[in-house]
Amino acid sequence: MTEDLVLQLAQEAMKTTAFVAAPILISTLVIGLVVSIFQALTQINEASLSFIPKMIIVGIVLVLAGPWMLDLLSHYTTQLFQNISEIVRE
Repeated sequence: MTEDLVLQLAQEAMKTTAFVAAPILISTLVIGLVVSIFQALTQINEASLSFIPKMIIVGIVLVLAGPWMLDLLSHYTTQLFQNISEIVRE
């Protein structure tokens, strides 16, 4: 295995991981920001007020974006296994 091939594999793995994690992380960030602004405006300091909406939005995002995320991961894994003979030879 050459250095270029290892770097390419690592880059593809990191890109796939970022694409899979992005919908959950971005939606949780937005909901956390909205809840924090709401808590600052109303001066309600309840820990469950920020936790419960995040859990709900993660569930919704998983239901909506889950098939796309699973398809992306399965496509990446299939390509990796199909090219394993070429990867090992180099």
